[in-house]
Amino acid sequence: MSFNLSADHDSDDLAPMAEINVTPMVDVMLVLLIIFMVAAPMLSSGMKVELPQAKSAQPSDQQSPIVLTIGADKKVTLGPDEIPRSELVARIKAMMGAESRVVHVRGDRTASYGDIVAVLDDLALNGITRLSLIANKGTAEAAQP
Repeated sequence: MSFNLSADHDSDDLAPMAEINVTPMVDVMLVLLIIFMVAAPMLSSGMKVELPQAKSAQPSDQQSPIVLTIGADKKVTLGPDEIPRSELVARIKAMMGAESRVVHVRGDRTASYGDIVAVLDDLALNGITRLSLIANKGTAEAAQP
C-alpha cells in the first residue's frame, strides 16, 4: 500500500492505485497446498503390508492385473475389499471372466510362508495358474529380517 506524505492535496489522492495485492492469492494457494498434502496419503486404498525385498524383481507389462493381498494377520483382500478365503476363488474367477489375467499376490514379509502357499495352492487347484508374487526391489542386506 502506498501513501502520499506530501502536504499538498492533489487530485491524485483519489486516483486508483496500479499495484496488485498478492497476499490473498498466496493465502489461498497455501491453504490448497495444505489440503492436498493432507488428502494425498488418503487416496491409496487397500491393506498396508510390508513387502519383502528382491534384487531380481522386474515390472511386468500386464494390463489391469487382479491384486490379492495377504496380511500378517492372515486377512485376505482382493483389491480394496477384505474377503473370506472361502469366497476367494469364486470372486477371482468372476473378475477374470473369459480373459486370462494375471493375479498379483502381495504377501506381508512377516506373514507365514504356509499361509501364502495355501492361498496359492487354492488358486492353482481351481485353474488360476497365472500368478505373480510382488516384492520390493532392494539389496540382499535389506532382504534379511
